[in-house]
Formats: sequence, C-alpha cells, structure tokens
Amino acid sequence: MALLALTAALASATAVAADPPEPPTYAQAVQTAYDIIQYASAPDAVPAIRATNALVSGTGTTQPEILDDLRARPPLYADARTRLSELLAALQQPITTADPQLAQQRLREVMSMSRYDPLHRPPSLWDRLVQWIQDRIAALLRLLFGAGGGSQLAAWWIYVVSIATLAVVVFVLFRAARGRFSQSMTALPGGPRPPADYFAEADRLAASGDRVGAIRALCAGVAATLEGERSWEGSPLTVREIFQRAPDHEALRPLLLPFEAAVYGGREVDAAAYERAARVAAAFRRPLAAQAAA
Repeated sequence: MALLALTAALASATAVAADPPEPPTYAQAVQTAYDIIQYASAPDAVPAIRATNALVSGTGTTQPEILDDLRARPPLYADARTRLSELLAALQQPITTADPQLAQQRLREVMSMSRYDPLHRPPSLWDRLVQWIQDRIAALLRLLFGAGGGSQLAAWWIYVVSIATLAVVVFVLFRAARGRFSQSMTALPGGPRPPADYFAEADRLAASGDRVGAIRALCAGVAATLEGERSWEGSPLTVREIFQRAPDHEALRPLLLPFEAAVYGGREVDAAAYERAARVAAAFRRPLAAQAAA
C-alpha cells in the first residue's frame, strides 16, 4: 500500500509539473517589463526584447506606444520607462464609479458615434497587405541580424528596395497591358452614335495601324445600320446575332470572323483580312453616303 501511495504521489507531482505556468496578470506583466529596463541603456537591445516578451505575455498588443519604444533600434528606454511608470500608477489606483452600468452605457454611446466608426471596421485589404509586407521584412531582418532585428537603417533600406521593386513590377505590367487596354477603351461608347461615326473611326484607326480597333468600329457601324444607333451599346444581342438579321448574313462572315478572332481570341488582324472586312462593310456605307448627299 505504501508503494502504491508513493507511486500515486509521484504521478500527481509529475502531472502538476507538466501543467503550463499561469500567464501573468496585466499589472504583473507591466511591472516585469519595467523591472527589466529600469537600468537599461541604448544601444543594448537585449533588455528591450525581454521586456517586450514580458509585456506582450500579459497585455497583448494593448500598449502599442510602449511596444514601439521597445522595438525601436536603438530602443527608446527613457520614454518606455516613463510610460510604464505612469501605467503602473494608473493600475494601482483604478478609476471607479458609483454606477458601473450607467458608465458602461455612456461608454457605448460615445463609441457608437460616427467618428469612431474606423475602430469597428476590420483592416482594409491594403492595410492587410502592408502589414503582411512589414511582417515579412521583420522576419527577414531577424533572419539576417538575429533577435535584435537589425538596425533601423537596414530596415529602411529593405523597405525602399521593396517599394521600388513593386513599383517596377506595376509599371512593367501596365506597359504590357496598355496596348490592349487602349484598344478596349476605343470600343467604350459615350452614348448613341450614328453609323457614320463608327465608319469614320474605322478609317482613322486603320490609317494609324490599329486594325483590331478598326474592325471593331466597322462591326459597330454595320450593327448600327442594321439595328439602329443604340444597338452597339445597348442591345443584349451579340454581334453574330445582330448580323444574322441581315438579309444576306453569310456575306458578313469576312467581317464577323476576324472580329471574333481578335476580340474573343486575342489575335491580330492582318492587312488582307481587314481589306476583305472593309469591302463587306462598304455595302453598308453606301446608303449612308446617299442619305448625306440628299
């Protein structure tokens, strides 16, 4: 029996020893951080790192100003000590109220004001991206310079290089897509346009070498001739469906097929294909010319 009791006591002691230690209270964490940096001085960053870990273990990220002082390189010990001392004094003399429920209600009323709306919104996509980049840079600095995180100068250089690299990537992507973007912009309508405007635009684009934009304009002119001025920008029908309403829609294939290949397939329009398309569209330009002459 004595052996069984001793075994049980040892097992109980082992289980107690295996339990994780209780996290420090808020005040304990603040006091520990203050004690660590009480006599610390720059440029020694080891006390700042220890104080940061102690403070975060009990207060989380609720003291960003103190954490910024401790994470600065070199650490801003004087300012951090002042802030920690004032925080300790406030914790030792908490503000009380005779009516806690009324105080809580008034606090909710104040926090519901529109000026505090940003506090209730989650971080934007841009804020999360910036924070992610900063975290990766901080991890890189820790990898290169150890737990101290490196100097502020090194961090700023990495920030500058990262921003410059991102700017170059955006510029290259914009330049690569600008041609297609400008082509699509030429097709955006500014409102109902008569067919003659589209045909004139096709002539101008073809003369400048933009045969993709020109064949778009030719299709727009033919569609406007068949279905009216609002057909191009307002009709739910596709170009193929509009062309099928023509008396001889098969004759429009030399115009329709290069248009679909260019717009939907991203292909270029060679000179021969555009000439055939222009000859097909010419039949729809003659009635307009006759009306203008009359």
